[in-house]
Amino acid sequence: MAKDSKERRPRAETPKGFRDYFGAEVSERKAMLDKIAEVYHLYGFDPLETSAVETVEALGKFLPDVDRPNEGVFAWQDEDKDWLALRYDLTAPLARVAAQYRNDLPTPYRRYAMGPVWRNEKPGPGRFRQFYQCDADTVGTGSVAADAEICAMLADALEAVGIPRGDYVVKVNNRKVLNGVMEVAGVLDPSDPEKFAHERGIVLRAIDKIDRLGPDGVRALLGEGRKDESGDFTKGAGLSVKQAEVVMGFTSAKRDSGDATVARLRELIGGSVLGAEGVTELEQIAALLAAQGYGPDRIVIDPGVVRGLGYYTGPVFEAELTFEILDEKGRKRQFGSVAGGGRYDDLVKRFTGQAVPATGVSIGVDRLLAALRAKGRTGGDTTGPVIVTVMDRDRMADYQAMATELRRAGIRAEVYLGNPKNFGNQLKYADKRQSPVAVIQGTDEAARGVVQVKDLVLGAKIAAEASHEEWKSQPAQVEVARADLVATVRQMLGRG
Repeated sequence: MAKDSKERRPRAETPKGFRDYFGAEVSERKAMLDKIAEVYHLYGFDPLETSAVETVEALGKFLPDVDRPNEGVFAWQDEDKDWLALRYDLTAPLARVAAQYRNDLPTPYRRYAMGPVWRNEKPGPGRFRQFYQCDADTVGTGSVAADAEICAMLADALEAVGIPRGDYVVKVNNRKVLNGVMEVAGVLDPSDPEKFAHERGIVLRAIDKIDRLGPDGVRALLGEGRKDESGDFTKGAGLSVKQAEVVMGFTSAKRDSGDATVARLRELIGGSVLGAEGVTELEQIAALLAAQGYGPDRIVIDPGVVRGLGYYTGPVFEAELTFEILDEKGRKRQFGSVAGGGRYDDLVKRFTGQAVPATGVSIGVDRLLAALRAKGRTGGDTTGPVIVTVMDRDRMADYQAMATELRRAGIRAEVYLGNPKNFGNQLKYADKRQSPVAVIQGTDEAARGVVQVKDLVLGAKIAAEASHEEWKSQPAQVEVARADLVATVRQMLGRG
């Protein structure tokens, strides 16, 4: 008789392209987001939480990864045959909210949102299918003052979390200017916006990669296409050499001053009415920011910023961190972009049929957190709880009472709930938890009305740096009256 096959056990592994976040990472992220939220709140923005799931129809087709099924989203068909998907950003859900609640929301509506988004894209080093975003948007005004305000708020948020002036720059451009250049290059027809749409999409994504691919790589994508180091070929936009050079002139239009850059852009857009409108908007944004004290040490006009998503219609912006880090091969490089956004005046129109202007920015939470770690500026409290050890399991109520007393005093504390038989294991547990203090009370201490309080941080330091005799003389562990438990723990935490 054949043996019964054993039931296959599931593999204990994170799905490809996803990751788990543990205590310190979660605490650091929360601390950073709290500081950003304070800045957004000061500017008058209200928080908004939307569903993680939207209809595919509501999300639209705006992801740049056009070769993936369903435009790069995780989608499935519901029981009533509707297609649903996990949100790929926080902007598309906002457009749905702005349309759905348009009679209830103030105009303009200013909101910020923080949370995970999901993209069904090929994962790679540092590229995950689930990641956090932190957005702020103003819906319902076409004034470029709203775009300028977003840029100023972004600069303030970066400084609030610990990125000093000089270590970042907010770059501002305008898609109308680029559209004007593409009109001159012959890949945009103002009378037929859909004509050359595919080619323009390739142009946008190519320019957006100029920092990574360099001018030659972008030129190849503007032309017939590009083969990367692995041999994979990416089809290009099919522009002629002359057309490509017009576009390349746009990417190198930045000059030493904002005025000189704007003058060069006016040359490039020729007689394009749309391009001229974009240049004028850049001038207005620069003037508004300068009046508020946001000079070129914080915010600059840079034609190299285009943003890859197709829904942007006007000003676009990107926050770049300028300090150097070492890459995986030990080479120096700038940290790069941590935030981006722009104006998207047609997104809400998809729902209402009426033009609803909007502008906003999205911060890449994981990227910014990695930057803060690289600078040693993470602000989350990673200290573990005070551990109340268990010397006598029959006295668990006494130990729980100690932990409760510490908590009521605002001190994070827990009772050891594993097997108390081996006291060494309790201290090993405290070490894994990064606990600063351990509380010890055996039968003898309880009879005398005292507790032992052990400073684990100081104890580890003394053990590592001092001789055995010095270690014995240091007060890493003290015996105090039970009534003095809270005061003693607080004192030890204070010197840590």
